[in-house]
Amino acid sequence: MVVGVCRITLAIPESEWGDVKRSVVKKVIARTRQQFNICMAEVDDLESPETAVLGFAAIGNDHCVVNAVIDKAVTFIEESYLAEVEDFSVEMIHV
Repeated sequence: MVVGVCRITLAIPESEWGDVKRSVVKKVIARTRQQFNICMAEVDDLESPETAVLGFAAIGNDHCVVNAVIDKAVTFIEESYLAEVEDFSVEMIHV
């Protein structure tokens, strides 16, 4: 079993209030979950209105498939244009 974990940092420059950030984060999470079979949540920088850190995981039996799902999910988030992807990191765990 292979577990792929991704931590992605999003910049939300027009967000001066928590409501805008919350709306953007909810949309990103809902659309990404709908498109891909992944688990996703906001995991860090909860108090910062201009930055959101999301984490998501994909599970499968093949390293290449899990890596492809994560790459496609990151690209999907980038191409949604709801927020700017500042950084992301991926870790593969073989269990």
